[in-house]
Order: sequence, then C-alpha cells, then structure tokens
Amino acid sequence: MAEATHSSSLPPVVLSVQDLTVQTARSGGKSIVQNIGFDVRAGETVCVVGESGSGKSVTSLAIMGLLPKGGLFANGGRILLDGEDVLKATPHRMRELRATRVAMVFQEPMTALNPVQRVGHQIDEVLRLHTQLNAAERKDKVLKMLERVQLPDIARIYDSYPHQLSGGQRQRIVIAMALILRPHLLIADEPTTALDVTTQKQILLLIRELQEQEQTAVVFITHDFGVVSEIADRIVVMNRGAMVETGTRDAILAQPREAYTRMLVSSVPSLIPRYRALPDSQTVLEVVGLDKRYEEKSFFGKNRSVLAAQNVSFTVGRGEITGIIGESGSGKSTVARCVIRLTDPSAGAVFLKGDDIAQVRDMHAVRQRVQYIFQDPYRSLNPRRTVGQSIIEGLVNYGMPEAEALKKAAATLELVGLSGDVMNRYPHQFSGGQRQRICIARAVVMEPDLLVADEAVSALDVSVQAQVLQLFEEIRDRTGVGILFITHDLRVAAQICNTIVVMQRGQVVEAGDATEVLAAPRHAYTRSLIDAAPAPGWDFQNFRPVAKAA
Repeated sequence: MAEATHSSSLPPVVLSVQDLTVQTARSGGKSIVQNIGFDVRAGETVCVVGESGSGKSVTSLAIMGLLPKGGLFANGGRILLDGEDVLKATPHRMRELRATRVAMVFQEPMTALNPVQRVGHQIDEVLRLHTQLNAAERKDKVLKMLERVQLPDIARIYDSYPHQLSGGQRQRIVIAMALILRPHLLIADEPTTALDVTTQKQILLLIRELQEQEQTAVVFITHDFGVVSEIADRIVVMNRGAMVETGTRDAILAQPREAYTRMLVSSVPSLIPRYRALPDSQTVLEVVGLDKRYEEKSFFGKNRSVLAAQNVSFTVGRGEITGIIGESGSGKSTVARCVIRLTDPSAGAVFLKGDDIAQVRDMHAVRQRVQYIFQDPYRSLNPRRTVGQSIIEGLVNYGMPEAEALKKAAATLELVGLSGDVMNRYPHQFSGGQRQRICIARAVVMEPDLLVADEAVSALDVSVQAQVLQLFEEIRDRTGVGILFITHDLRVAAQICNTIVVMQRGQVVEAGDATEVLAAPRHAYTRSLIDAAPAPGWDFQNFRPVAKAA
C-alpha cells in the first residue's frame, strides 16, 4: 500500500522505452541497439551517456521515428510516448506527434537550420503545419518564444539568416523551434558539445528553466560528464548498443558499479593545473603586437572594419604547450591562422626561431616547420586517399623518396599508437580518435618546430580525449616540439598546458603560468570562464564532490 501511494505521488511517465532493439536492415543484420529500457517522467532530465558508437543517437532517432529507411529498423520492444507506442504509429501519425508531443534539438544548429530561410520563418513553419493560427498570430507567438529563450533584439533576430547569428544564438533558435508547441518530451542530442563554456552554461540554464515552467521531460544525450553532473536527475550508461548501468546522478558519479562507467567518469579532466611553465626554455615561437583587421564590404554604404586581433603577444618555448583560451569570437583561431600564415596579419611580428615569418613572401620553406592539426579529423583527411598517402604527401613534396617516406610514416604511426600496417586503409575505416591520431602523425612526421592544435580534442569522447591529450604530452616529451594549443575547454587546458593566454574580443586579458592563471586568476573575464566551467565542485577522478573555493 505504501509503495502504491508513493508511486501515485510521482509525476507521470512521459516516455517509456522497453526492451528496444534496433538492427541493420540487410539480411542477417547486425544489432545496433539491444534491449534498451528506461523511463522519463514529467519534469525529469535523464542523461544518456556513452562513447561514440554506443547507440545513444540511434536510440533517440528511434524515439523520434527517424531511423533511416532501408538502413535501420526497430525489430523488438516498445517506445511508449504518453502511453502510445510510436513504433506502431503510421508516418502520418508520427508527423503529428513531432513538435506537438516530442521534439528534438540536434548537436549542430547550422546544419539543423535552412541556410537560405530567415530563422523567424523557420520557426513559423512549425506553427503553420500544426496549428490553425493566422499569420499575425503566428508571428506574435514566434516573437514571444524568441523572448523566452532570451535572445536580444527579437525583431532583428526574426528576420536574420542563420549565418548572421552566433553559435549560441543559433542553438537558442533551434530550442525555440523545438519548444514552441510545448511538447511533453524534449530530446537534446549533444546540444552544447561545440559551444564555449559560458554559452554552454547559458543553454543548460535555459533548458532547465523552460523545463521547470512546462514540466517537460528531457532526454539529454551527451558524452560530457561535466554537463551530466550539472543537469541530470538520472543517468543511463550505454556501451556498444547495450545498457551498462542506470541510476541517480549522485549514485553513478560517486559509486559507479561497472568498470566501463568508472572509466568514463574518471576520464573527465580536472580543473586543477598539472604543469608549470618551463624555465629557460629555448623560444620556438614569439608573437609580438599582432593585429588582424578584416574589411567587410557593403553595397549600400561604408565598408565596415572588424579588428579580430589587437596587440596580441605571447611565446611558445621548446617542449612547451602554450594554450590560448576564450569564448567563440575571442580571436583564438584568428591568431592561430595568422601564426601559420593561412591569413596575413595586419600588423606585428611572428618569429619562428628568430625568423619573422609574418614578412616572408614564399612560405614553402616555412610550411615544413609549422604544422596544423584541425578540429575535425574526418574533414581534414582526403577520403579518397589511403592513410599512408596522406601522411607521406608532405615528405614527398619536400623531396624525400617515396620508399623512405613510407618507412618514416610507418614509424610515426607507431609513435601515435597505431600499427604501420594500417597505411593502406582509408579514413572512414577508423574511429574518430584514430583519425585524430593519424592527423597528428601527418603533422609530426614533418619534424616541425611548432605544432598548432586548433580545438583538436573538442569533438572527441572523454575517454578518447584523455588518450589524445596523453599522446600530445608524449610527443612533446619525445620530440621537444613546441605546441600552440587552442581550446575553449578549461579542463583540457588545465591538464596539458604549461602557459595559458586568455583572450577576449581580440585582446589578451591575462597570460602566465597555468597554475597561476587557473588557480588565482587576476582578470574578471578569466574568473567568469572558470565559474562557467561545468561541475567545478566535482572531483571526477576520485568519484566525490568537493567544496567550491571561497
């Protein structure tokens, strides 16, 4: 009797996934998701966590009825949305349910939005398809929703195209589109992965506020346990399509039962810095008074000048990792592109071992000495070329015989933890972490003086991220290469950087030893970045909460 009374006092179950199995459509198809089951109640946030390939996103697509036709299908179990089994729903019924009862926020808002339509009209389309409101009523409702998701100057935003908005603003548009019809269930698939810490915090607060107002049930898919510790009521851990364990947030973070869960939680980097600045290190890179000004041309008036970087100065020593941190738009990547001369600085000097490469016209000789590692390894590798061909390209271009280049490439792959036997394989045959190792090998094989890593681990799972960070440290220790490390993740910077440069609106606001900048920041902006980092009061390595510093 007591159990029945307690159960009736709980909020109603909005989503119930029961023994869900999804497999590939081909004959004898492989199971992608096996016997998954969990409930989500009104006003509750359930975080589904796991590495890439664990089946998180496939589960969310099955709930939305968006499994690719001819590719995947649910061949077992039930998905009850307010008691209705969506696996039995017709395509017409699923179109009625989407946006009205269940909605989804995707990871990359730029690909979720139509680039040739104004964002206001895209939100209006949801109302036009699912309500009987007239045009004036729809616009009024859209403007009110834009206000609710805390966007500024809503009239201008309504008439803007996606490319005219920041990443955080685009994500708010997608959230507005998802919630405008007040669905009972919101599925958020990695909605903050690519955002800087302050924007991420704002988006998480926004989802929580709207959830509390509407009592929306939320399924939040992520690999970031820092985010999980901030928002989760309960956690579902997945690995290779199967459920590993499930429980309350505090139980999973503080007392994980399974080894896989313990590995995931302990892989979250700490905010406590590990390295001090190197004493008397030979200077590899010295940037002095760097400016970068862009001129935006207009057909209807004066050209607009944008100062993306202003009077930026810092150094990178041999065997040193110097990190540049800051929000999107702070000028981090602009500085990196100027350093490697993908764009020419407007003023200032860039000295590479004493040579001012900002003034060099023929960059062919310099390219070998400075190598760049991009954020997305898949897009930076040619899908039509084997791994071996990609790695030896630079060596061959600089005159090394192909046979010798192949031997050197094989040895470098061993250095990054891959076998030389993989050189005849193509990029799509590797995981995301393995592809990033290949990109690192392609850069290191040139024996550069300087490596520039631009958000090189931001798209990786926490476990793979930890492995790649360790790889950077090993390469630094073995080769003595200087590394300029661009990141918006303060936890990553704390684990790998000797020196940290903090940028805001194109200017350096603070720089120094990582232990000083992160442990005792002098500038208010640096303190705001640290405060915005998820879970500053949780020690993931030791599975326990810690008190915030006074």
